[in-house]
Amino acid sequence: MVQSLNTKSDLVMNATSHLGMADYGKIMVGDKGFEFYDDRDASNYIQIPWTEVRLVIVSIIFGGKWIPRFAIETKKNGTFSFSARDPKKVLRAIRVYIKPDHIVRSLGFFQVVKRAFTRNPNKKSKKSKK
Repeated sequence: MVQSLNTKSDLVMNATSHLGMADYGKIMVGDKGFEFYDDRDASNYIQIPWTEVRLVIVSIIFGGKWIPRFAIETKKNGTFSFSARDPKKVLRAIRVYIKPDHIVRSLGFFQVVKRAFTRNPNKKSKKSKK
């Protein structure tokens, strides 16, 4: 059995982890960190302490009316993407422990395309220096 990070649970909700193949389980937001536990496999879990969270990236569609998924970027281990049954409740619970300026909106489709075309083609990358 997996030992939880949290001593107090603020929110438990059905969710999906989008790390590789989609895993269905439960999200737990508590006083010590963010946790995801898979429904089918008890050894498949994600525990992220609040001290390790660098950013929470939120994908917003239709002017904030729909949030399909959100991602948690950690300081050392990369980005973990999740979707929840009610993502607004999850983000409100996360906002208690993470500063609101560390919760950011992800880039839209046209913003990504614009960045690709406005990049300076004459600028040399750091890898090509010898």
